[in-house]
Order: sequence, then structure tokens, then C-alpha cells
Amino acid sequence: MTQHPGKHAARALLLCAALAPMAASADEADARRLLKAMSDYMAAQKAIAFDYDSNLDIVSTDEQRITLAASGGVVLNRPDKLHVTRRGGFANMEMSFDGKTVTLLGKNSNMVAQVEAAGTLDQLVDVLRDKYHRPVPGADLLVSDPYKELMPEVTGVKDLGSGVIRGVECDHLAFRTRDVDWQIWIAQGANPYPCRYSITSRKVAGAPEYRLDIWNWKTGPQVPADPFKLSIPAGAQKLTPEKIQELGDIPGIFKAAAAKGK
Repeated sequence: MTQHPGKHAARALLLCAALAPMAASADEADARRLLKAMSDYMAAQKAIAFDYDSNLDIVSTDEQRITLAASGGVVLNRPDKLHVTRRGGFANMEMSFDGKTVTLLGKNSNMVAQVEAAGTLDQLVDVLRDKYHRPVPGADLLVSDPYKELMPEVTGVKDLGSGVIRGVECDHLAFRTRDVDWQIWIAQGANPYPCRYSITSRKVAGAPEYRLDIWNWKTGPQVPADPFKLSIPAGAQKLTPEKIQELGDIPGIFKAAAAKGK
């Protein structure tokens, strides 16, 4: 007796329904594995240097979303040395940390601030972000354990296959937390460094995004020598630590958008 085609279709649908969660689970496991491999690779590098391009979305006072673009470079020596430059349309900033003191220099404004911040790079990142509201570009990726920093609040994980950033083939992963969506593109091969990192604030009006593209990646002996000291120009205005915000590089015509529902 010939079976009705509808029975075959029903069985196929049931099979697909059973396999879908398994596939999703495998994709999530792969994404976590790839991110952990990147984290372990980054943590193992004692010296790192790279160039970057950043894009920061700002919601203007008339609710227009505008992107501010900047470029710069990072040189890092673990556990306690860091040099960062950033040049955008509104500011030309430089920062150096020698393990004891962090120096921030606004080249356009000729202002300088120095803060005692003895400790590791992880401690410096926390102090600059939480106390002085001066986040280090890509700080989540530069700490001693990026996986531990990135994953605690994650509620959704996706492996989106491959992507190509500046000619480098990457694994493309997407993650979701309660407040933000973030994505990362990780170079395939023996040096799984992050090529692109983006964060979208879903609960902020206009859903602004911050994106960091990393290129000219160097490690170990390839990293150029750096004194991790800044040459302070003659006549530079010295700011006390509580006035570091005067070194801000976001024009006054912009303001951060309020969270939805506020």
C-alpha cells in the first residue's frame, strides 16, 4: 500500500525540528570555542602592536545619528605598559602608561593630565573607565582574560560563518546580552587576533554602534620599541585628575542618547 506524500512531509518536519536545536547547540559551542581560542592567544602575547580605525555613533540633540571616525595605534607590553594614540576630526589624543603613572595629552588643546595608577593593565583599564570615563580602545580585548571579561552577561551566541576584513578571512561570531549586541571577527589560522569588534546599544535611542577595526597586527619581536613616556610640550596646560574630562574629544553639539523608556 502506497503511503500518502503528506506522511513523508510530516516525518521530514519532525526530523528537522529535532535536528534544529542540535545544530544551534553545535554552532554555539563552536562560537564559544573560537572566542576562547582568541582569548587564550591574546593573553599569551607579552608584546602587541596594531593600528586601528574606530567609528562611534553619537545621537545629536535633534536625534540625528552621526558617526565620529578616528584612527590610531596601540603598543602594549604585559603586564603594565601601554601607549595609545587616537586622531579624529575633533581631537588628537595620546596616552602612555609606564606601570606607575598614566599621562594623557590633548595635542590640539595643548592640555595634559597625569594620574598615579600603579598596577597592571587590567587595573588601569578599570580606573580609566570607571573613575575617569576614558575607555581604552578595544579594552575588552586587551585585558589578561578577554573571555572572562566578555562572556558573563551573554544570553545568546551565534556562529555566523566567515567574513573578510581588510583581506583577512575571519570567523564571524555574534553575541547578545540584556542591553547590547556585539559581534567579533577573528582571523583564521595560527594567529587568531580580532580584526573587527562592534557593539550596538539596543536599549539606547537610535541604537548607536561602536566599531573597532584592527590591522597591521604585530606581536613579539615585531613590536617596535617604545619608552612608554610622553614628551610634554612646553607651555602645556596641566590639568588636575578631576578635570580630565576637559580632554574630551566629543563636540558639545552632540550628546549621548537616553536609554529607551527614560
